[in-house]
Amino acid sequence: MAANLPLISIIFLSFCYVASSFDQVSFLQCFSLHPLQSNSTSKSITTRKDPTYISLLQSSIQNLRFLNTSSPSPQLIVTPVNPSQIQAAIVCSQKLGVHVRVRSGGHDYEGLSYVSQMPFIIIDLRNMRSVEVDVEKESAWVETGATLGELYYAISQKSKVLGFPAGSCPTVGVGGQVSGGGFGTIFRKYGLAADNVIDAKIVDVNGKVLDRKAMGEDLFWAIRGGGGASFGVIFAWKFVLVPVPPTVTVFEVGKTIEEDATMLLYKWQNVAHKLHEDLFLHAVTGVVTSSSSLANKTISISFGGLYLGKIEKLLPSIQESFPELGLTRESCTEMSWIQSVLYFAGFSQDGSPEVLLNRTQSSRSFFKAKSDYVMEPISQTALQGLWNKLIEDETSYLILTPYGGVMSQISDSATPFPHRGGNMYQIQYMVTWDSEEENNQKINWMRELYDYMAPYVSRFPRAAYMNYRDLDLGRNYVINTTYAQASVWGLKYFRGNFKRLVKVKTASDPANFFWNEQSFPVLSPGRR
Repeated sequence: MAANLPLISIIFLSFCYVASSFDQVSFLQCFSLHPLQSNSTSKSITTRKDPTYISLLQSSIQNLRFLNTSSPSPQLIVTPVNPSQIQAAIVCSQKLGVHVRVRSGGHDYEGLSYVSQMPFIIIDLRNMRSVEVDVEKESAWVETGATLGELYYAISQKSKVLGFPAGSCPTVGVGGQVSGGGFGTIFRKYGLAADNVIDAKIVDVNGKVLDRKAMGEDLFWAIRGGGGASFGVIFAWKFVLVPVPPTVTVFEVGKTIEEDATMLLYKWQNVAHKLHEDLFLHAVTGVVTSSSSLANKTISISFGGLYLGKIEKLLPSIQESFPELGLTRESCTEMSWIQSVLYFAGFSQDGSPEVLLNRTQSSRSFFKAKSDYVMEPISQTALQGLWNKLIEDETSYLILTPYGGVMSQISDSATPFPHRGGNMYQIQYMVTWDSEEENNQKINWMRELYDYMAPYVSRFPRAAYMNYRDLDLGRNYVINTTYAQASVWGLKYFRGNFKRLVKVKTASDPANFFWNEQSFPVLSPGRR
């Protein structure tokens, strides 16, 4: 009878026995008896019968597509307060045949940090979020449960001239951001967040705590851009902090296509990646009501940026390299680096940085995202076709992030993140919506948009950014996914680094305990 069932159904059915026989009592006993375990087991484990289970599970689900009763839920949630509780969770999960998902900030675009079709538990690192800044050594040890906002706030309380090159969304968890690469407004000068990691601590599949020296350079390489979930539970990173000037400048110029925004974006494509590394100038599109007719929609493009310096040096630079932008002193604002963090996070730069400590987003939505890399300018004719497509859905937008600067100077194989030299800019496609009934229509529309862009972006393979996870690229349906099957999505994220990542996975987790829909496969014994 199974021969007539779809493959995915066979996979799910094969785990039904395990799911129904999960022995919670044995897990709790195993967890409490683990060496070095404290007496705080009851506070660190939340079961389905606990009244706080639902609120804890949903607390950091950022994509409402996965906030519904049909999404599989974990057998229990472990919220460790120290590494020994992570060790216990891993050892006991293996003993009882249950999978593990690890959550830092809950921003995985496809929900893989808190959803699984197999019986699973969540290790939620929210209680391991200390940030220890050493100003003298210009470094910081950061637990992976911390958010970027908590990291930036901690740095700002110790220094006005140190920063860190990670993303703009303050509720994103440090764990996922760094292990997938991580970029922000100063990455053209300092590289990715992952490029600035000098040590890490991980609990491996054997339940051992390893630092950089103990894990070895291969595994240390892999977790800095290859995603941590394939290899273990990373619970702390050591970062190099980077110098920032006392005064930086932010600016923004907005245009619609009726105001020659298409021409400006075409010019931007040829300029933004060549600008000085102190200057970050991205472009964000949106669908707005046309000024000429309330019934018509048009495209607006916001050209916004950050300059590591004062207005008096920014303006001549822009006027020389991109005079068409028409940047004026009135469009610029000088501020401190931490104020620029607030600005790009959507807060008032004059407000208290303490707002960065809020781990909850002000609003959540259903969404689907994709990514691309552009290596040659897209023609104005093709851009007009893109605008026609975007106007079909007024909740859609694009974020175009320029590369160049130091990103072109770092080897493609320095870390698993391969999108370095040769890339002019990255595109993030996003569409949002308000109700579950719209899921299929919106996702299909996004796929159509992605198909339209195929001739104009990178090819062989068509590259993608792992932190903008997209299961449309391919997924693992079974534990013993082959190298060839996984390479369908793996080469898009990691290009030539995929093969080395698979070898590290095979060496560090040969039984493939740390499996998910886009984890690295384990090579068969004959290929190791």
